[in-house]
Amino acid sequence: MKKIFSALMLMACLCLAIPAHAQLQFGVKAGLNVSKVSVSKEIFSPDNRTGFFFGPTAEATIPLLGLGIDVSALYNQYGVDTEEGSTMKKSIEIPVNVKWTFGFSSVVGAYLAVGPQFGFNVGHKWFRDVCEFKKKSTSFNVGAGLKLFGHVHVGANYNFAVKDNGIMVKDDNGTYVDGFKQNTWQVSLAYMF
Repeated sequence: MKKIFSALMLMACLCLAIPAHAQLQFGVKAGLNVSKVSVSKEIFSPDNRTGFFFGPTAEATIPLLGLGIDVSALYNQYGVDTEEGSTMKKSIEIPVNVKWTFGFSSVVGAYLAVGPQFGFNVGHKWFRDVCEFKKKSTSFNVGAGLKLFGHVHVGANYNFAVKDNGIMVKDDNGTYVDGFKQNTWQVSLAYMF
């Protein structure tokens, strides 16, 4: 029993010691998103809507395991077309991704990332009595990328809506109902200090 307890205590101490040596980096991230909007053709045009995002980012990595967490606060903007005209949806997006990084050399590494993203509307709430932008939205990220020279991160990410993307549309009865699910491909570039 003493041996098992001693082994468990040793494992607990090691688990606590590894995060103490975690590498913490801060940086700036920017990129483009291309959204494929899937919704009734009478209300919205289903063309691609290109937008952009930028903001601060932070990453903590446990060096030996390559596991870490990546958190950003990104200003995000993309276009929405309706029969009544065009508008922009503006939001602050907070992706929280678990990352697994593996290196090919000290110069080039690769990563896989997965996690939720929380969005908060910072633009207008209504658009010409056709749609309403909700205050919050939730989506999910799956992505991969390269880490170059320890500072430059180039990535591609697929973001898909969990429920809806925070836009409600007016139905034939004049009632606002959940809008559409917007899935977005994102390409990003980050510089870490």
